[in-house]
Amino acid sequence: MGRSARSDTADAHVTPSTVARRELFDLLAEARRVTLVSAPAGSGKTSLLRAWIGDAGLDESAAWVAVERGEEDPKRFWLSVLVALRDTSAGSGAIEPVTPSPDLNAEAIVEGLLGDLAAIEDPLWLVLDDLHELRSGEGLRQLKLLLMRAPAQLRFVLVTRRDLRLGLPRLRIEGDVSEIRAEDLRFSLDEARALFASAGVAVSDSALDLLHERTEGWAAGLRMAALSLAGHPDHDRFAAGFSGSERSVAEYLIDEVLERFPDEVRSLLLRTSVLERVNGALADRLTGGSGGDRILTELEQAGAFVVALDPGRSWFRYHRLFADLLALELRRTASGELPGLHTAAAEWFVDHGHPVEAIRHAQAAGQWGLAARVLSDRWFGIFLDGDWASARELLAAFPAGVLAANPELELVAAADQLTDGSAVAAEQYLARAASGLAAVPADRREQFEVTRATLSLAVARARNDVIAVARGARELLVPAESAAFMPPELGEQLRALALLQLGMAEIWTARREQAEQHLEQAVALARRINRPLLELGARAHLGLTSAQRSPSLGEEQCTQAVELARANGWIEEPFVGVAYVVLGNVNLWRGRLTEAERWLERARRALPGDVEVAPAAGLMLHNSRVLLEIVRGRREEAHTAFRAAQRDDALLTGQTTPLFVRAHMLVTQVLMGDTDRVEHALAALDDPARDTLEMRVALAALRLAQDQPDAAIAALTPVLDDPSAAASDDPTARALDIRYETEALLLGAIALDALRDAGGASRALERALDLAEPDGQLLPFLLFPASELLERHARLGTAHASLTGEILDVLAGSAPTGQTPRAEQPPEPLSTTELRVLRYLPTNLPAPEIASEMFVSVNTIRTHTRHLYSKLNVHTRAQAVERARELGLLAPNPRRR
Repeated sequence: MGRSARSDTADAHVTPSTVARRELFDLLAEARRVTLVSAPAGSGKTSLLRAWIGDAGLDESAAWVAVERGEEDPKRFWLSVLVALRDTSAGSGAIEPVTPSPDLNAEAIVEGLLGDLAAIEDPLWLVLDDLHELRSGEGLRQLKLLLMRAPAQLRFVLVTRRDLRLGLPRLRIEGDVSEIRAEDLRFSLDEARALFASAGVAVSDSALDLLHERTEGWAAGLRMAALSLAGHPDHDRFAAGFSGSERSVAEYLIDEVLERFPDEVRSLLLRTSVLERVNGALADRLTGGSGGDRILTELEQAGAFVVALDPGRSWFRYHRLFADLLALELRRTASGELPGLHTAAAEWFVDHGHPVEAIRHAQAAGQWGLAARVLSDRWFGIFLDGDWASARELLAAFPAGVLAANPELELVAAADQLTDGSAVAAEQYLARAASGLAAVPADRREQFEVTRATLSLAVARARNDVIAVARGARELLVPAESAAFMPPELGEQLRALALLQLGMAEIWTARREQAEQHLEQAVALARRINRPLLELGARAHLGLTSAQRSPSLGEEQCTQAVELARANGWIEEPFVGVAYVVLGNVNLWRGRLTEAERWLERARRALPGDVEVAPAAGLMLHNSRVLLEIVRGRREEAHTAFRAAQRDDALLTGQTTPLFVRAHMLVTQVLMGDTDRVEHALAALDDPARDTLEMRVALAALRLAQDQPDAAIAALTPVLDDPSAAASDDPTARALDIRYETEALLLGAIALDALRDAGGASRALERALDLAEPDGQLLPFLLFPASELLERHARLGTAHASLTGEILDVLAGSAPTGQTPRAEQPPEPLSTTELRVLRYLPTNLPAPEIASEMFVSVNTIRTHTRHLYSKLNVHTRAQAVERARELGLLAPNPRRR
């Protein structure tokens, strides 16, 4: 293989062995006239090309020129190119030698080359390695000329650490350029495993995963790790401690990267190494200089271990190993500057609306007062962003003495305990915070009191004290509207929360019209202030109350809530658990039992395991499970769910439980065979309650269970004689009436049939089908099965033959019409991050843009994508999207609806 004298490049000298990278080999084999290989030091550029040339059998057809460091002599450069080309089989007889002389110039060499190359018939490759080292403008101009005028037989491979101006845009337009970038050169996990194996190093999966993550697939980092591991007795311990401060890595990065930068750039890199991410303005703040944006952009474009985090290239981060090295150098050379750098970073992040990073830097600087003030002001927004883990981490970082002496921090601790499901601990923190009011600065006390009232309201909700919630929410609405002492965004957030809490309380106190009004206001406000978590909660509860009026409306609201949860990675947040319960109920009422079971199982995972935290939502879930298990004929499971529902119901004792909920519980008890308790409960009711439609249904169900059809008819006489007499003027109540009327008419039909009144039974059954048809209500007919009566009614003639057929199908064990079978859930659930990656897969965004959106590396995206492919048992992006839609992890394809 033709080459210049220098061939031991930085990319090659750390290579313990060669790994065949077939995808890149194929790309090189199919490449056009010019192949650009552009990536940072140690990315494996040289190793890749040497391996490919050997694998493809091109040793005699490839001229290799390694540009000398800081090459400024164009004549010397072109003479090395000429010598390398003459050293190939195709060039040895066609290219004439040139005798160096004082009057020989680069232009003459290139013109001579062009003339000689015209006679070559076989393909010839010219590899120009370390091309970024060519500092001669004349040499680069002559190379551009050669690229444009060389015959097609000459193929160029340009290897560089940064892009150069060589007229490539024109060649790209003509389709004559192939490119291999840093992201292409990053080793995959499988390639890293092969590299370690070829080096004779057996490494565990956990150690390999950690090393791959730390190096971000950087070839030199992996190779140095492999070399070091060969003599290390504990591979897992080595992997856990592997970083940019490891000796061989640090020496390489200092020699090949850091020392090559001018002083201004080194200063910026060192001082900004305290940051997880950096932009130009922030860099200027920490260095006291200017031009940070320009420097960072140039470093990113040069592939100098600086990674852009967004398409607009406004935010950047450093490669992990490079960041480790910079931090080590900063501690070694200027450790006294660290507190000041962290403080400056904290102040900048506060000013620009990034509270989590501001607090972390204030804590790193030991500025506990600043950190406490920012967390106290911004904790609500952090929680509403769904970033509970960060809030908890920040709170835990405060020394115990600082926390105990700061009432505002104790409010944050109360919020943290509520998030963790501990209302008792939250109340203790609230009490301690209230006792320390005198320590709160005077200009912050009003905000302190409103925050304490908000958290007290949340404690009341956790305890399901709905009366206290409703009262407290109304009181909060006034200061939330006119709180001039608070930042405007905080006041609007509190108002949205108060509207949500008020609507939730009104649902449970059967004030459905007011609940819908307040929840709709909460949705609108949450959308306007871009608080998706509040919107999610409001939509889920709006779906709950809407479903009582119209299952379709409830389904629509809850479907939107679920989409919102998926978009933000909140698929197991308690608010979305409410939406799951509603969707389970809607499908249950429509007889779609498989769908219902799937949604209720999701609700079980999302709602808190401790029923004391949310007994109202738990009661809905367990009641639905009871009915589902009854319909499926699984008596033991039904009893288990019923005991859980009774426990939840007991927790709500003393609250204003809606009458329809109490009636529902009684009907469920009848279905469970607990008739004695139902008898006593009905006897204890006052006359107005006993005369309601829902309680008459419960009584009729009881009498039929006791084989007293005549008594059942007596209980249902007002409905059987005049259904409109029981109707309400309230649309939502009327929808509930229709459900109970359907059950009443069905029970009446069963009772009349038992009394041999075939005509009366048929008329009552037809009226029940009339009411059930619009919303597809199958559940009453499944809970009180009457297959023979339905079959006979169908033979005699009915206006609802299709609905009757669906009911009979479900009773016989078939799925109703319109139910889409769902695939089984994956055996291993997707992580939150994998779900976030999954939601980008239906888009056209490539991996680098997904990485920018999520503020992670492309390698991280690829790792998570590979893991979710494995869990979904698929091999392509399209298959993953289709499978996820089957599982309900993504919304259905709108084109197929």
